[in-house]
Amino acid sequence: MSALPASGREWHLVARPHGWPEAEDFALREAEVTAPAEGRVLVRNLHFSVDPYMRGRMNDVKSYTPPFKLDHPMDGGAVGEVVASAAEGFEVGDHVLHGLGWREYASVPAQHAVKVDASLAPLSAYLGVLGMTGLTAYAGLFEVASFKEGDAVFVSGAAGAVGSQVGQMARIKGASRVIGSAGSDEKVKLLVEKYGFDAAFNYKNGPVGQQLKDAAPDGIDVYFDNVGGDHLEAAISSFNVGGRATICGMIAQYNNTEATPGPRNLALVIGKRLRLTGMLVNDHKHLQQQFTEDVSGWIASGELKYDETVVEGIEHGYDAFAGMLRGENTGKMIVSLG
Repeated sequence: MSALPASGREWHLVARPHGWPEAEDFALREAEVTAPAEGRVLVRNLHFSVDPYMRGRMNDVKSYTPPFKLDHPMDGGAVGEVVASAAEGFEVGDHVLHGLGWREYASVPAQHAVKVDASLAPLSAYLGVLGMTGLTAYAGLFEVASFKEGDAVFVSGAAGAVGSQVGQMARIKGASRVIGSAGSDEKVKLLVEKYGFDAAFNYKNGPVGQQLKDAAPDGIDVYFDNVGGDHLEAAISSFNVGGRATICGMIAQYNNTEATPGPRNLALVIGKRLRLTGMLVNDHKHLQQQFTEDVSGWIASGELKYDETVVEGIEHGYDAFAGMLRGENTGKMIVSLG
């Protein structure tokens, strides 16, 4: 084992954001690096993930995942190299996926580290297309929304890490039409020209309900919701009888300080016999093997394309997170530690 560094940097939450997260709510601090205890591995992180769900963990409220503690390192998906091991089955030099991101060095319990193969895909892909975001898209479309060949599918936040995968998976599996919404004309172009969506629109260019009706004149059967708000209302309006929505995220309201009004047309759920289902990816771990086989095959064949927005340097962790909330990323937002 080579000599370990004395310290590494890690991001702490120092104040709970009220509305939009500000730089002063976070601090980059030095932490001591020690050899791993029995049953643990010390990992030098190479990439870590910033994701929309992390905004909710900054609030001190009871939720499906515990809030971040103040003056402690934040966590999230990361991939890195084992630099010291006190756990059977892990060697120095192994690459592992784990949940202790937002830091340069992580002491990870062996049962929470998963070996990944850098020859199958770039390591950063295990945080996105082959990781939690990819599995979210796969499980949310095929299991939660019960997608079937011939369905017309609408995806909001369609140029993001999850949305861009949902649209392509629907296309690969025989959707009759795939429609996406995004927040810029550049992203709309990308959805159609690179990801193969049949139609896409910029939600800033006019009422979402009307733009969706124009893009899907025959209605929609599946809605994958990453946004909430006016997008959910528009989907309910455009649904055919028996439509299914996977409610994955509601980024439109994550930074709101006031309660957000719900869809005004919820009564349509009755006559159209709609199904609106919330999803958490952790409920779908049983699909992991099938997901990895399918998606690595689609990547290899060129059927499934993916983008990453990479921010270099741990010191830019807050900038990457805030940029992701503002929609500055195309595909997965990743912080690389070089």
